[in-house]
Amino acid sequence: MDEQRFSRSSLLRLAGLAAGSLGLGSWKAEAADSGGPAAVESGAVSCVLTPEQTEGPYYIDGQKLRRNITEGRPGTPLVLRLRVVDASTCKPVKGAAVDVWHCDALGAYSGVGGGGRTFMRGVQRTDANGVATFRTVYPGWYRGRTVHIHVKVHVRGSVVHTGQLYFSDAITDAVFKRTPYNRRPRRSTRNSNDFVFAQGGKRSLLRLSRRRQGGYVGAITMGVHRS
Repeated sequence: MDEQRFSRSSLLRLAGLAAGSLGLGSWKAEAADSGGPAAVESGAVSCVLTPEQTEGPYYIDGQKLRRNITEGRPGTPLVLRLRVVDASTCKPVKGAAVDVWHCDALGAYSGVGGGGRTFMRGVQRTDANGVATFRTVYPGWYRGRTVHIHVKVHVRGSVVHTGQLYFSDAITDAVFKRTPYNRRPRRSTRNSNDFVFAQGGKRSLLRLSRRRQGGYVGAITMGVHRS
């Protein structure tokens, strides 16, 4: 995909793409023939509003519309599959803009301190199934925070979700034994003592599975209110 610059002002131009934002599928805990608020209330369909969390200090507007956000930086490969659904109907939201950013394997953010780099930052639109896919690397750590990824979801020009995504500490421990993560041993903060994770982080844990090609796939379904 050709890289494009993506800013908050350009979100308004996505309104037409997002007009058909309710897809045909639905996120279901168990098979059910129909969605909608009645099905949610009855328990036939189950979806959860994803908890809001702080944006943090490192957000930068105007990032590239692209799938691969690594810019060649090293680390354990990570494919993110982030699904956006309507928390009221459990149906996928097509055409939402999903904006992610995180530190690299050594705990550094791009664009901080006047740097012009853009690694580990990017935007993708959700497909008909509500899924936005990114190719990145497993994040490193920095003092005071557990390992995490920042995320924003924009629908029709409005931010409908700001949150953070987290990892199993057991898997992080295994990843951090490898290069280049092992250059920075003894991380100081885990999920259990992270002040942001304590505010709903358990509901924002990525489901991690191994890839045949190496690395991991991290998946999550994010329930949002569309307005």
